[in-house]
Amino acid sequence: MAWNEPGNNGKDRDPWGNNGKNQGPPDLDEMLRKVSRRFGGLFGGGKSGGDIGRFGISIALVVAVVVWVVSGFYTIREAERGAVLRFGKFSHIVEPGLRWKPTFIDQVIPVDVESVRSLPASGFMLTQDENVVRVEMDVQYRVVNPEQYLFSVTNADESLGQATDSALRYVVGHTRMDDVLTTGREKVRQETWQVIDGIIEPYQMGLQIVDVNFLPARPPEEVKDAFDDAISAQEDEQRFIREAEAYAREVEPKARGSVKRLEQEAEAYKSQIVLKAQGEVARFNELLPQYQAAPELTRERIYLETMEELYQQANKVVVDMPAGNNSMIYLPLDKLSGKPNAVQSDRATVAPVAEQVPVANEGTNSMPTTPLRSGDRFSSGRN
Repeated sequence: MAWNEPGNNGKDRDPWGNNGKNQGPPDLDEMLRKVSRRFGGLFGGGKSGGDIGRFGISIALVVAVVVWVVSGFYTIREAERGAVLRFGKFSHIVEPGLRWKPTFIDQVIPVDVESVRSLPASGFMLTQDENVVRVEMDVQYRVVNPEQYLFSVTNADESLGQATDSALRYVVGHTRMDDVLTTGREKVRQETWQVIDGIIEPYQMGLQIVDVNFLPARPPEEVKDAFDDAISAQEDEQRFIREAEAYAREVEPKARGSVKRLEQEAEAYKSQIVLKAQGEVARFNELLPQYQAAPELTRERIYLETMEELYQQANKVVVDMPAGNNSMIYLPLDKLSGKPNAVQSDRATVAPVAEQVPVANEGTNSMPTTPLRSGDRFSSGRN
């Protein structure tokens, strides 16, 4: 049965306690007073209730303090440094280890300062000679100042990426495509590194560039085959140049050695001729007094010595054939001609022979066997 249904024996069951006298909403102040009376005992409504309330508050405060203290401990790893913010403002840097901070007052942001980070950059770029080339570069860097890294710019990593892209486009735009693809890669890498450092230095982002890796550049796919042929030709050119340089390094020492040897031989020949001339002069000076003392004897001696030298160098055999001696012998001229100076006569033997003995087969290199008598004297010589 509903609370206000007729026939309720005059007893209204008004949930708001108005008993049908006032059907409006309940009084909010009255409700608050009722709640205060109910919970007043817990917070000191009575003597015993007040003691219990104070004890509960103490326990709650102790627990809150313990939780606050425990929540303030934190750890900074070996490779990190902690940037401390006090009420949102930078305060100081903390070193690695176990640390404590007042919660809700300080905030710590750990920053890795030892790891080397990598930032790729790539894109199609226009070269100085108005060709399009795809360039890829990888920048390696690390954080050296946590404060500047966090608060100098909005996002240091993103700012470094924009600076890298700008520097790369600037350098490629001032370089010919052949240099970007082949011989000028190292120059592009060095210049890009310098431009990046110049861009980020005024912003003080707390970053340090460790290395810049310039990856192989590629032309557009539409002209890739033509550029591959051009690169192959350039590689062949460099190979031929290296081979020529190697050949030059091999031949030049030999040529210098030959020149040195010829110079030494010329000096030796010069010394030989000079000494020989000096010897002839000394010999002439010695012969002159003898010639003045005995001209005929000296001329005869010079003549004999000259003939002796000539016969020693000639392929001839001179045989003394005394008259009236019919004894004949045979000389093995084929063996004698093969051994120069095998049989030579002294000056005393040559002297009578030069005047009266005929020469056999003058002007020929091969000589027949000549019959000789026993006891004959002879002289032979060959070039």
